Amino acid sequence: MRRLLFVVAVLVPLGVAVAVPSLAYGAATPVRSAISATSDRPALMVVPAAEQRTWNDVVDEMQTILDKAYELYRTGDQNAAKAQVDIAYFGHYEKLGFEKTVMSYISGDRAAAVEYQFSAAKKAMADHAPDVDVRDSLDTLASMLREDANRLDGTQENATAIFLASLLIILREGFEAILVVGAIIAYLIKSGNKDKVRAVYWGALAAGASSVLLAFLLDSLPGLTGASQEIIEGATMLLAAAMLIYVSNWLLSKAESQAWSRYIRSRADTSLSKGSLMSLATVAFLAVFREGAEIILFYQALLGRSEAHLDMVGLGVGLGAILLVIIYVLIRVLSLTLPLKPFFLATSILLAVLAFSFVGTGVKELQEGNVIPVSPVPRFPSADLLGVYPTIETLTAQALVLTLLITTALIAYRRGRRSGQVAGEAASMAERS
Repeated sequence: MRRLLFVVAVLVPLGVAVAVPSLAYGAATPVRSAISATSDRPALMVVPAAEQRTWNDVVDEMQTILDKAYELYRTGDQNAAKAQVDIAYFGHYEKLGFEKTVMSYISGDRAAAVEYQFSAAKKAMADHAPDVDVRDSLDTLASMLREDANRLDGTQENATAIFLASLLIILREGFEAILVVGAIIAYLIKSGNKDKVRAVYWGALAAGASSVLLAFLLDSLPGLTGASQEIIEGATMLLAAAMLIYVSNWLLSKAESQAWSRYIRSRADTSLSKGSLMSLATVAFLAVFREGAEIILFYQALLGRSEAHLDMVGLGVGLGAILLVIIYVLIRVLSLTLPLKPFFLATSILLAVLAFSFVGTGVKELQEGNVIPVSPVPRFPSADLLGVYPTIETLTAQALVLTLLITTALIAYRRGRRSGQVAGEAASMAERS
């Protein structure tokens, strides 16, 4: 029961934050526009459906900004032109919830494709491309935005679509966190360190509270929006990936029963060192922290378009939370029934896959924050679930991580075989004597 309460305790603060008027979009709360000075039209307001402005209205404003970017580029002011593209992205596509609504109602892959088209337009400007190429890039972007706006405006007040979007948000964003935390806790219990589980609980709970605070700051402080938000998210993802790689490799090195037996014997009370325990608690914190703020921001965008069906949003959150609790319980039950070696191998592989995904997503976030350049790979497929995106930078980072993971796995495998051979020879010698 206490473990179930832990999962609920992580999810409830996030759900409460979604419902708090100061964070979520209330019936009379405006979605502040970072570019109000560039347009005579009022900022997007969350008002009754009959009066609510549509995503096509937002795209109209973005089209005006993109046209201004092109005119600035033609005059030779590339920096000012790129700044206008950033205004369209951070001030409209991201700030007004366009990006997260696309992810909720269409797909994460589609949102990633649009985001990279923003980057492609800026790259063309930075490379001093011919005017016609820059115009084509901006027109492609505008066309993608218009296509998404047409789809979203058609589903705005659909109760079923809102319920499914709400359900998928909490499942998609919470699934990775539950997997990481559940695997760590299962490991601690499996290894005889049940008394250390509390540190992971506290790490995850602290992350839930920190997520609420971060979402509030991102919503309240202009200085922490836009590029700053992307940089924070990207840095958190990369740090989490590094910790996951470390823990995955550590677990893999203990997969062989002989190695685990030596590890246990080296600690008379089977307790973890402070450093190892802190690493596990940190991984739990980062996993929940990264997903928590995202969940709140996603629901902000969804609530802003769902006033007529707020009950469907709540139903989606509730059902999603129940399903996550079930997933957590299944992880716990299965971990206790699996033999030691398969459990360690499965946990190590799970964390390695998540690290691979986190690296790709982290680099992508830093690209959106203008920290890392964008070099598109034409016709390369994207897979948002695995953090695979069609750029040289993201693919290179993931290739390096994959190489590191494979190398460390091979080293652990060879050490395990060597350890088994030594143990077998020792046993044979003992029998002969």
